[in-house]
Amino acid sequence: MLDFEVTRADTEQPAGDFYVDLVARDDEGNPVVIENQLGKSDNDHLGKIITYMTAVEANKAIWIVADPRPEHIKAVAWLNESIEPSFYLMKIEAVKIGDSSPALLLTPIVWPTEEGRNVGTTKKQMAETDILLDEFWKGLLERARKRTKLHANIRPHPGGSWSSTGAGKSGLSLNYLIRQTWVMVDLYIDRGKDAEEENKKIFDEFFEKKAEIERAFGEPLEWLRLEGKRACRIGKKMEIGGYRDPKEKWPEIQDRMVDAMIRLDQALRPYIEKLKT
Repeated sequence: MLDFEVTRADTEQPAGDFYVDLVARDDEGNPVVIENQLGKSDNDHLGKIITYMTAVEANKAIWIVADPRPEHIKAVAWLNESIEPSFYLMKIEAVKIGDSSPALLLTPIVWPTEEGRNVGTTKKQMAETDILLDEFWKGLLERARKRTKLHANIRPHPGGSWSSTGAGKSGLSLNYLIRQTWVMVDLYIDRGKDAEEENKKIFDEFFEKKAEIERAFGEPLEWLRLEGKRACRIGKKMEIGGYRDPKEKWPEIQDRMVDAMIRLDQALRPYIEKLKT
């Protein structure tokens, strides 16, 4: 039932101003908090368990309850994903077969697993990534506002990898994209549902002026018609680093992104304005 042996259980052990129902020991002699509860699980007992674990320096806890609430099952599963100590939620009930005397049945409801730990690690990594992305975007947009009105009033999606502003015509937007090791600026063409043919037509109009546009931009661009997909894009992918680079390198990356965005807008602006709609 448990992945360790419980021994030397002592009742009503002091924990500051409180008393723990049971403090046992695991195979390695470390303390294990055991809390018993009749009826439905509640926040009070969950809070006590965490307090008791801190007081006796336990890294395992077993919560035995007659009726575990769904929210507490979820809470214990989250704790096992998020922190190192191990939590076990177990349901206790009396069972009787035929004329036999009632017996206690303990059923594990939630327990720590390697899969759960891996989920917790992944969530932590995702949270760290979101923080890095948010910091990168803040620096990028602050630097951009000093040089251009493009994206001046734009806030990126929390944890997002792109930021978009309208290019002056319906369905056209100028985007910054950031990845771990590279960045990109582009014009994204997408006029919505059932507009694939129209999007390709707009792209083709720009492509006819490819030489002039690239001359104005100052270097070759990537012309992505994206066959089989609704949207198209014209942009510049830059292998100059990304949000995983050391933070002291970010300003250089951000300045080059802003420079590329300004040049892309200037190169495409005359042709965007000539679009009939």
